[in-house]
Amino acid sequence: MAKVSKQSAALVDDLGFAEDRHEDLAGYTVNFVTIRQDQDLAPMLKALPGGNCPCPHWGYVFSGQVTVTYADHVETIGAGEAYYMPPGHSPAAVAGTEFVQFSPADELAAMMDALMKTMS
Repeated sequence: MAKVSKQSAALVDDLGFAEDRHEDLAGYTVNFVTIRQDQDLAPMLKALPGGNCPCPHWGYVFSGQVTVTYADHVETIGAGEAYYMPPGHSPAAVAGTEFVQFSPADELAAMMDALMKTMS
């Protein structure tokens, strides 16, 4: 059985505004994210084709709040709520938010590669 916890995740990225502990399991990336300061990813995602995240995500918010903007509506996900974000979204989160997220590893890696290229 493949498993990972926040403490055992093999990769840790300090993004300044957030800490992302993650590992790939059976084709999915599991991210344990702690938001340190309010962050809206919309400005970074605008450089991607379509201007939004093209990768689907499933997750659970432990604390705080995530706001997700789509072309035709906005959704708020609070502590204690599970979620599904289909492709075509732009997330923002408030300081103190903690969540675990599951994404198809290949799709997430391709999106991150494209995002890093546009930021450099």
